[in-house]
Amino acid sequence: MMLQKIANKFYFCAKLIFKVMEGKLYLYNTLSRTKVEFKPIKPPFVGMYVCGPTVYGDAHLGHARPAITFDLLFRTLTALGYKVRYVRNITDVGHLEHDADEGEDKIAKKARLEQLEPMEVAQYYTNRYHHAMEKLNVLPPSIEPHASGHIPEQIKFVEKILDAGYAYISEGSVYFDVEKYNQKYHYGKLSGRNIEELLETTRELDGQTEKRRSIDFALWKKAAPEHIMRWESPWSDGFPGWHMECSAMATKYLGEEFDIHGGGMDLMFPHHECEIAQSTAALGHESVHYWVHNNMITINGQKMGKSLGNFITLDEFFNGTSHKNAEGKELIEKPYSPMTIRFFILQAHYRGTLDFSNEALQSAEKGLARLMEAYARLEKLTPSATTTVDVKDLRKKCEEAILDDLNTPIVISHLFDATKAINTLADGKGTITKEDLDELRGTFKLFVEDILGLQVADNGDNGKMEAYKKAVDLLLNIRLEAKQNKDWATSDKIRNELTALGFNIKDKKDGFEWDL
Repeated sequence: MMLQKIANKFYFCAKLIFKVMEGKLYLYNTLSRTKVEFKPIKPPFVGMYVCGPTVYGDAHLGHARPAITFDLLFRTLTALGYKVRYVRNITDVGHLEHDADEGEDKIAKKARLEQLEPMEVAQYYTNRYHHAMEKLNVLPPSIEPHASGHIPEQIKFVEKILDAGYAYISEGSVYFDVEKYNQKYHYGKLSGRNIEELLETTRELDGQTEKRRSIDFALWKKAAPEHIMRWESPWSDGFPGWHMECSAMATKYLGEEFDIHGGGMDLMFPHHECEIAQSTAALGHESVHYWVHNNMITINGQKMGKSLGNFITLDEFFNGTSHKNAEGKELIEKPYSPMTIRFFILQAHYRGTLDFSNEALQSAEKGLARLMEAYARLEKLTPSATTTVDVKDLRKKCEEAILDDLNTPIVISHLFDATKAINTLADGKGTITKEDLDELRGTFKLFVEDILGLQVADNGDNGKMEAYKKAVDLLLNIRLEAKQNKDWATSDKIRNELTALGFNIKDKKDGFEWDL
């Protein structure tokens, strides 16, 4: 079963290599702060690097947003006929508490608390992350490098920066010299930070730490005696700074220049700012042509995150269990399917804010059910000689929206408009030709399944779902027989009981339809 699922995902990629969309893709480039036409360096090839998780805990809703955002971009690029090498890293070393240069490694701390080896912790949560992504129908990346597996590449990258004169050694650690770099280049160009002001306020700290200035950041850290995760280097037994892994691994797998670097907006500073500085210092030029950032998911207006303790894991969403907030109230009221979570995220533009609430998720759940019900009804339609509904421009409208900086809310609104026509046809109040029906089905397949990545059956066990549907059909067929035998008591009882459970039953000339 697992091998079949993986094969299906790669079949999707191979299938869409044959171009199924026309037009030009426009993306918002954070670096230029403008929406620009996407032009790959070496078409038809595209290189895309996305910052993946630090694997010291279960994936939460905040992790789902970048995963789904860049899955959407991956799918869109592939549908345009590009051959995408998608690299998404796993951070399993070097990410210290509070994203700082001091403190305990997040994974090593988890290992110490649970009395495990750090790589046991990393492997366990990596496996769980993959499982959660599979449920969300997030396609696997082309390459998924681990920071701990690329220590030699990171050491060589540090050496290049030292040779270029933009780093210094201090007590066995290596730090990036931001002030010197800023004299020739522009540190802060991505995030818009006023670096001159930062430099001015941090000079007074000179001599108080290993760093010359607090704005400098670690390229290599000498390990304290109690630090478990350590490697030999020319400077000390230690470990790479958090920012170093992405510069080294992106360059290794995508080259000194590549097309897209993605990640959450919270990584813009300092992580991505430091990446730009590292790569420019080592290579003499910037590596990334398009910087793409998704906005954060908030809960009561505050960023959702492990370090803040206000997160809800994806498994908690799927199972309907969660911890309580400061007021003692459960954060979630019921289970939500993986496709409801995916749809909830896609209903907002990836650069817009998205605030969690049970009400918002329940609204998404209802909207997804309505869309999927129409999709199911579409598959049952039969063609006629003429078309009396307007469906011809649907594909064009959806393409224009998705190519306009991945505008999924507009795509979804167009699909909802089409559901009105589908319901009109299913209710026998309109007709459609075979040509138009094939086009409508193809458009729904392309955008609902292939681009938005919404699965028709999303509970991960099609056999159980099929048995469930057959059980409901059996009850409704018994009711149909009761009506034919004028056994109104039995007929009404079945209908009333199912309606009380939340089923919506529609009687038709040739039988019945139902949804939940």
